[in-house]
Amino acid sequence: MDNLATGRTANLAGLKNESRFTLVEQDICQPFDLGRIDYLFNFASPASPADYARLGPETLNVGSQGTKNALDLARKYQAGFLHASTSECYGDPDVHPQTESYWGRVNPIGPRSVYDEAKRFSEALIMAYHRYYSVDTHMVRIFNTYGPRLQANDGRVISNFMMQALRGEPLTIYGDGLQTRSFCYVSDLIDGIVRLSQSSEHTPVNIGNPVEFTMLECAHEVLAVTGSNSKLVFKPLPQDDPSRRRPDITKARTLLDWEPKVSLREGLEKSLAYFRSCVEVGAFET
Repeated sequence: MDNLATGRTANLAGLKNESRFTLVEQDICQPFDLGRIDYLFNFASPASPADYARLGPETLNVGSQGTKNALDLARKYQAGFLHASTSECYGDPDVHPQTESYWGRVNPIGPRSVYDEAKRFSEALIMAYHRYYSVDTHMVRIFNTYGPRLQANDGRVISNFMMQALRGEPLTIYGDGLQTRSFCYVSDLIDGIVRLSQSSEHTPVNIGNPVEFTMLECAHEVLAVTGSNSKLVFKPLPQDDPSRRRPDITKARTLLDWEPKVSLREGLEKSLAYFRSCVEVGAFET
């Protein structure tokens, strides 16, 4: 189920002949019931800064009413429920690396708050449904993830760098480029999510790659993979942009026997053909 506010139907092309798959175009903020379900995975939300800046009220609504509607359905049919939360729950952290026990340092009224607080509210709501209604809930705190089908124009660091490098444009560095991120390849993320969905853990679990890169280091990795001669251009750092981001994945290792396998260089190489195709057809194709 998707209202396609940020999604692309082209991403589903591989499922067009799959009889077990059905797409329902609907906003989960509106009540829905498709009949008995076994498991509900809730990934509904704008997730890139460009998208939630454009869809601020919608982002807050999907993290509140949308999550409630999904939980009500899981409760009705006694179904399993997994929710995609985010490392943004930690805000601009003063604890490093970030553990699940850290409560975060978030500006509740800043430009990023529509996303951060929507996800934080979702977590509170999910724990309430687990505690009061015994819903079998799970929460994954997703750290920076990338790979084929990542929106080419969504403003995230990997898509920005890859598209700029392949177009021969300067790579945009915000601030001094020393702020850090930890990049997880999509197949590693999916493996962690599936393991968590089958576990008995109900509190949040970090899923991400604990290898930390500065933005400058990431830019040079992209230049090496693409073979681009693009230069770097520096621009002011956006408000509330986290200075550091690195998951502590002790919990995932211990409870799920999970850790990422794909390095940043390998993941960028796996993503190269996709981003080349985006340059060829235009980043805004749907």
